[in-house]
This record gives sequence, structure tokens and C-alpha cells, in this order.
Amino acid sequence: MAVTRLKRKDRRNKAIATNKVNAIKFLTQTPEIKLVDIEAIKAEFAAKAAK
Repeated sequence: MAVTRLKRKDRRNKAIATNKVNAIKFLTQTPEIKLVDIEAIKAEFAAKAAK
């Protein structure tokens, strides 16, 4: 008995897997960490609270 591959189904399965991997990569990527002056932010909040 000969073995035949379902090319269309194979392509669809690969596309679904690739899309899932790309979705996971997109959801897990983190933004670039930047240096933040915490004291300046605290002072800004204190100034707003004083008003």
C-alpha cells in the first residue's frame, strides 16, 4: 500500500503551528528597560497631592 501525503493539510498544520509560536513570542516580549528617576516621580506625585 502506497503512502500519500496530504500536502494541503500538511501546509495548514505548519501554518497553524507557526502562528501559535509567533503569538507566544509576541505576548512574551518585554519592553526595553529604561533608567527612571524614581525620586523625581515621587516629587511630582507629592506636588500634585499638595494642590
